[in-house]
Amino acid sequence: MAYLLDADVFIRAKNLHYGLDFCPAFWDWLIVSNAAGTVFSIEKVGDEVRAVADELSVWAEARGASFFLRPDAAVLPSLATVSTWTTGQRYEPAAVSTFLQLADYYLVAQAHAGQHTVVTHEIPSASTRKIKIPDVCIGLGIKCMTPFEMLRRERARFVLGQRP
Repeated sequence: MAYLLDADVFIRAKNLHYGLDFCPAFWDWLIVSNAAGTVFSIEKVGDEVRAVADELSVWAEARGASFFLRPDAAVLPSLATVSTWTTGQRYEPAAVSTFLQLADYYLVAQAHAGQHTVVTHEIPSASTRKIKIPDVCIGLGIKCMTPFEMLRRERARFVLGQRP
């Protein structure tokens, strides 16, 4: 089981809690966890992050396909499963159409295919106008959590210097 990170995890981390300039330990933890086979994202999320053309884009570009997984044949049945689930719900057609074009669709399908946990800041919503990642995960029995839950579960520690 691995964690698959949504684009908002990277973007909020950079902009809010774990800026590349003042909390490099978070980014180092992601790299080490990726090398250990526990933290990944998907190619389409990597594309979104790199499209911004900032310091996060540079960081993401350096990670490559070993961090941002490309879809493979095992994901194809899961893409169909996610698509069937979303079209079978009470979402507005525009919401379904939009979701099926976003990286979120591929992220959930990759998690479904590999029995991974999706990591996102999104929260479930009763809206029929926008499909949220946690709603699809709940509907398909895919684990979903916030980045803070992931960090606690993995016992990540970002400590300054040595303790007295």
